[in-house]
Order: sequence, then C-alpha cells, then structure tokens
Amino acid sequence: MSVTLLAGTATAAVAVASEGPAAAPAAALAPTAPVENLIVGYKSSATEASSNTAAADDATAKGKKAGKKAKFDRRLGTGAALVSLGAAVAPAEAADVMAQFRADPDVAYVEPDTRAYATAVTPNDTEYAKQWDLFESTAGMNVPAAWDTTTGSGVTVAVIDTGYVAHSDVAPNVVAGYDFISSSAYARDGGGRDSNPADEGDWNATDGECGVGSKASNSSWHGTHVAGTIAAATNNSKGIAGIAYGAKIQPVRVLGKCGGSTSDIVDAITWASGGSVAGVPANATPAKVINMSLGGPGACGTSYQNAINAAVARGTTVVVAAGNSNADAAGYSPASCNNVINVAASNRAGDRSYYSNYGAIIDVAAPGGETRRATDTPGTVTTPENAILSSLNAGTTTPGAEIYKPYQGTSMAAPHVAGLAALLKSANSALTPAQIESAIKNNARPLAGTCTGGCGTGLADAAATVAAVTSTPPTGALENTTDFTIGDNTTVESPITVTGKTGNAPAALKVGVNIVHSYIGDLKVDLVAPDGSVYTLHNRSGGGTDNINQVYTVNASSEVANGTWKLRVNDNAGGDTGKIDSWNLTF
Repeated sequence: MSVTLLAGTATAAVAVASEGPAAAPAAALAPTAPVENLIVGYKSSATEASSNTAAADDATAKGKKAGKKAKFDRRLGTGAALVSLGAAVAPAEAADVMAQFRADPDVAYVEPDTRAYATAVTPNDTEYAKQWDLFESTAGMNVPAAWDTTTGSGVTVAVIDTGYVAHSDVAPNVVAGYDFISSSAYARDGGGRDSNPADEGDWNATDGECGVGSKASNSSWHGTHVAGTIAAATNNSKGIAGIAYGAKIQPVRVLGKCGGSTSDIVDAITWASGGSVAGVPANATPAKVINMSLGGPGACGTSYQNAINAAVARGTTVVVAAGNSNADAAGYSPASCNNVINVAASNRAGDRSYYSNYGAIIDVAAPGGETRRATDTPGTVTTPENAILSSLNAGTTTPGAEIYKPYQGTSMAAPHVAGLAALLKSANSALTPAQIESAIKNNARPLAGTCTGGCGTGLADAAATVAAVTSTPPTGALENTTDFTIGDNTTVESPITVTGKTGNAPAALKVGVNIVHSYIGDLKVDLVAPDGSVYTLHNRSGGGTDNINQVYTVNASSEVANGTWKLRVNDNAGGDTGKIDSWNLTF
C-alpha cells in the first residue's frame, strides 16, 4: 500500500501484537507495489511474540515454504517483527510469503511495510498580515483571541515528517528529536537511525525513481513548513506567527527519498509518545501532541492502529491529515484510523478545498488553503495569497537559504488543529486526548461556505475551544451536583428544573458536564429538553480514556426555557462504571 503526504507529508504504518483479528481485512492490505519488508504481529501466547530467536526461525521457515528468502530484521516498538525479504520483490511473491504467515494460528496479522510520499505545492509570500488562516472572520481559525488565555507553554508537539531544516523563525522552539529512517539510501545522511532529525531533502531526480508513476520533484522541506504553522516564534519582528508559539516542536524524521516506511513511522509514533523502541534512547521530552500530515490509500491497518492506540493511552493526542484526493477519507490511512483527530482542509472562502478528502469519518475542518482554483491548470500557482504561509527553505535539493512560502493541502490543515490541541493541553493540563478531541469538535463553527461530502463538525475555532476548557460555571448557572451512578448497560438521568425565565432558551446554551467514568467510549450523553427533544453531546467517542469534563454549546433557541431539563447518560457496554458528578446550564 502506498502512502503519500497530505499536501506535503507522508506516514507509514505500525503494528502491535493482538489476540484479535486484524483491524482491516487482508484484502485491504494486499501488496500492490514491490515489497522489501513485512510487518508480522504474533499473538501474545506465541513464543515468537517475545523471542527474537524464535521469530527469526519462524521467518526463515515460512520463507522456505513459499520458496522465497525471509529473514527476521528487528523488533518494532509495538512488539511486531519486521521481516526482510532480502530485496524488493513483486507483489505476488510477497503475497506468497504473507500467505504462510496468515495460515499460522499464532500470527495475529501480517502487513507489507509500505512507503509514503510528499506532494506539497510551493508558492511564495511572507508576514503575519498574510496569515488569513489565523484571524480572518470568514474562514480563519480565530486564533488571536485564544492567545489571551494560552500560547501552548509547557507542551511538546512531535512533527512526524521529513525532519527539520534550520530556520531562525522556528529554531527557538525546537527540542531534540530523532531520525527514524532505517535505510541509509533513503535517509541520504550516510547512515541509518540516529539522533539528528535534520531534513536532508526528499527530492527525486528522475521520473520513475520511486516506482512506476513517480515524478521528478524538488525537496519539499515539508516538516519545517508544518512546524512553523504549529509553533513558529512570535512577536520577534520577523516572519510568521505560530498557532501555539509557546509550545515546543520535536522533529521526528521518517520521510526521506521516496517517502517513508510503515515500520519506521510506527516506531516514531511509539517513541514520540514516550514508548520504548529497541536501540533508540528514551525520549527525554515525550510529546503530548503528534502531528502526522501524511497518508495514502487503503483502510487503517493493524500496525497503524496499535501504535496510535498505545500513544493515546500514554496521553498523547494524535492529529492526522484527511488526504488530498477529493475522495472519501474512509479509504485512506492513517485518516481512517480510530483514536485520531482527522482533519479536512477548507479554503479562504470557507468552502471545502477542492482537493480535500471528505466523509463521515472526518472530525473537523481547518484552513488548508488553495494555491490555485480547481479549474486552473494543475501544477500552476495562481492564488498564492489564498494558501497557508509558513517557514521553508529555498534549496531545490539540499538545504539553501531560509524563506517563507505558502503551501496548500490537508497537510497544512492538520497542524492548525495540532497547534490548537497544544493550546488546550497548556490551558488545562488535565485534559485527556478524548477530551481534547471532543472540545475541538464540539466548539467548531459552521463553515462559511459549503462542504460536499462532509467536513465533520465544521471549522475549528481556537478561541471558542480554549474558552470551553477553561471556563467555570458562571455566576447564575443552574447546577445539579448530586451524584448519579452509571452502571453497566444502564441509562441514568440527572434533572435541572428551570423557572423564572421568559421565552425560549438561547442559541448558545452552555451545558457543563462533569462525568467520572473509566471508559468514555461506552457512553452516549444527551441533553433532553423539557419537551423531550434530544441534543447529543457525546456519542461513544474517546475509546478507553476516562472522564468527561467539558462545556458544550447547544442551539436550543427552539425550546421553551422553563421546565425540567435532563442530562441523560447511556452506558452501552460492560466492565466499566462511573457517575454523573455534576452538570450545569447557563442561559
């Protein structure tokens, strides 16, 4: 499966041993291009799950059965085994070896180790006044108003991308990262993995160099562009402003020549979030937010999902780009993975950008810009002022002078949301990844234009979201602090009776919810109006994270204010319980 950058970045997949079936059907992960390595996840009961010797013997034996060479290479940070096929082999040959693993009841899954590629566009321009995406009322993300409360201080954001090329407008906020590209040929730095995440360039000299259909291209410096959007230095009398300019950027290099491999990206996700990867020193500054502006076709594989789940369990919010194929994002990875914030791109008019993926799986939209109109000749740059300006480099292959240029893509939209996630975590350090995701989605505003196909809950709004996670019930709020136990597979309601109001409830009714529960993915939470109308606040998102502490905004203007309002909580599974601790209404 091929993976490409979403307006300038690429990602790879990661695998973790599991007792259950693979997250995606085998057919979705069948190789469609030459394969050098396989990722094999063994069931925890198998000797091969913990013994490298046993895994090596198993790989050799299965290779012989398929009439191919197969050799254990190393253990990934997720526990899966990376199996080398010796060289790039045809998809059918790789499938023969994969079939041997799939036939083994001790194997949980096997996937090809795929590659990812960058595809950003490069116009030009500079200065904060050109950053419409931050402040314009039509389609900007309302960032400046959030800076009154938080700038992201104390939060590290990992940018899993092409690495970092020196830029004075980003350098003050960069902390130590890592280069996870294991192939010296793709890394272009003379070696494999090391502690230097410098971007050595991802150019392709000739057509076909990176496979059939690949085109010659210049270096993208994509990771540095993404980093600038998130946390470029601000109020320094130069260049651009970063969304979370008080945060730190951790460059994690996974993309080089011809993109990046799933196995390298999986280990990068693991390490960046504070997990352990064999042969790699521990991360001294684990990231609380990961940005992955990359992806490719195919459903989310077990490798990606296991790595993402583990990162989220460590308390790291994972933000991914939806993809640039003007198609349903459900068919792209890691956009289709669970436990991520999946971001579509919008343009300066507030419409979905013509290239952006869409669909029911999108969580939210953010500015991704357009360097040209959909009807303009592909490859041209006709509207650079409508793209996303950020830090870059002038080198066409190896690094040159630092510059600023506008790019377009969901790769540019995702770091807007990653920056917002950093603002939220800084403003309220107790927030879990699930709470951060809910806050961003619940406080988005409608797109000014249109989004055919679906853009989630709307355009992310920084100021509204920060206010929601930092506000306390205002004076005059009506509150019920009685505990209501939430049992397994039960429904419970907590009432608040409103009297003395005239007319209808407001269009921006504030509903503060404090639920203590050990697995909020079990819960559906509704506000029930006096006439029985139901407004869903939370619908079984967040997986195994705990507790909901969130202020929701509900358009209740069609409801009479007086009467008994209820917070209804439905537990849809067994094994985890909790309580409604308190909730409030602010008219």
